[in-house]
Amino acid sequence: MLTSLHHLIDCEWMLEAYRLTRKDGAPGIDGMMATDYEANLEANLGDLLARIKSGRYIAPPVRRHYIPKADGTERPLGIPTLEDKVAQRAILLLLEPIYETDFLSCSYGFRPGRSAHDALHALRNGFMEQGLRWVVDVDISKYFDTIDHAHLRRFLDQRVTDGIVRRMIDKWLKAGVLEKGRPTPHDWRNAPRRRDLATACKHLPALRAG
Repeated sequence: MLTSLHHLIDCEWMLEAYRLTRKDGAPGIDGMMATDYEANLEANLGDLLARIKSGRYIAPPVRRHYIPKADGTERPLGIPTLEDKVAQRAILLLLEPIYETDFLSCSYGFRPGRSAHDALHALRNGFMEQGLRWVVDVDISKYFDTIDHAHLRRFLDQRVTDGIVRRMIDKWLKAGVLEKGRPTPHDWRNAPRRRDLATACKHLPALRAG
């Protein structure tokens, strides 16, 4: 069990987290773009680091955006602020090495250095070289919207109990949504999508199922 991880996060760590953060996406509720943030990058990252370690960091609500689906319905997306994405990336860099060893080689979702194209390539090899004849396509309805946060916390308790890291994760899981300029309280049954760390964390309970 890892009780102390946050001491690893320093200025260099934050710079790496920023480097790995996607910067060409739509802005969050604060409208901050990467070009603006980079105008005073070291000071901004230093301030972000201080807020994370002191517990003063407040996870802002995500900006709700909808994209059309093939069946005519819409998929809700949550767009976080640039700084929130950097903070999530910093914590994710701590957690990835811990949990990566638990995943099977056939697992591709939300793993570093792996993509949907890699999964398709593995399937092709399975059919061509291993004699596979069928594929099961499973889609758990509203998985992200309905996963039990208490179960997720119990799962994390088995490996990571660092107070600062866990409080940061809780803040993201509880963050609300800003939709059409109006704040919506957090509801675990309607959790924001596309929050990098929260999305990755929600895949962890699947390890036990495997």
